[in-house]
Amino acid sequence: MEGTIKCAANYVPLTPISFLERSAIVYRDRLSVVYGDVRYTWAQTRDRCVRLASALVQLGISRGDVCFC
Repeated sequence: MEGTIKCAANYVPLTPISFLERSAIVYRDRLSVVYGDVRYTWAQTRDRCVRLASALVQLGISRGDVCFC
């Protein structure tokens, strides 16, 4: 789209969450993570992120909290 002006009709900026959601739909079975022998598709990456977020909520962690490992 070189030379095209970005506007609402042809460009929507993605947040990290909307990027992950869109990638899980559009590229469901394509690899998103390759680390040694570990391989995850975009669908698996999204599912893992959702599970992590749910676990953090169950632990009482919410928006704005700071976590230390």
